[in-house]
Amino acid sequence: MQRELNEEELQDLYAWIDKIPLSRPKRHITRDFSDGVMAAELVKHFFPKLVDLHNYIPANSTQQKLSNWSLLNRKVFSKLNFTVAEETVKRIVLNGAGEIEPILSALREKIDKKLSTDNMLDFKYYDDKNREEAHAEIRQAEAKLLAQLATEEMKKGEKIRQKNGKKPVGYSDMDPTFRLILQEKEQMVMSLQETVEILQIKVNKLEHLVHLKDMRIGDLTRHLDSYKGKNNTG
Repeated sequence: MQRELNEEELQDLYAWIDKIPLSRPKRHITRDFSDGVMAAELVKHFFPKLVDLHNYIPANSTQQKLSNWSLLNRKVFSKLNFTVAEETVKRIVLNGAGEIEPILSALREKIDKKLSTDNMLDFKYYDDKNREEAHAEIRQAEAKLLAQLATEEMKKGEKIRQKNGKKPVGYSDMDPTFRLILQEKEQMVMSLQETVEILQIKVNKLEHLVHLKDMRIGDLTRHLDSYKGKNNTG
């Protein structure tokens, strides 16, 4: 049996519902939600792919209302780890006073929980994607740097050879000692550049993580304070 809500909790619930665009304005919540359609719309607002609204038919008949709620339990609420007991559904369908509010409050908690879980999964995907993109950028930077170094060294060698009256030679025709020194310098520069790139990416990601976690902690703190306030007044 669902816990009866106090006045503050009821007003908070009504304010939450009012923020959600529904197909019908909320006039008398007991009747508004008796056929299950607006409950389906609540979930649809937060999880569009979870609900096919055309399956839920606005109805006055008890049988159709029961059918809507049964479908909600099987197809939608089950994915939120939530269910409405058959006896409770019957009382809701018959417009029982005070029956729908505890159900909507419990549904709200399940929605918030799934949103939190989905956000964490989305963030993990976002973080993994960033990591892959960062590695790709590093590889591109390495290739670009190597090409620039080779071009610059070739130009320098060309100028020296022209100054000394020697004809141009290719990279592979350089003096072995000079070529070895050049290759070592290129490797050192590449290594340092890669380290700088990686460290900068890590710093940016850490700053982003801290910002997101601060926002999440703030949200959770507000929810916790709200629930504590409700429990204390209850």
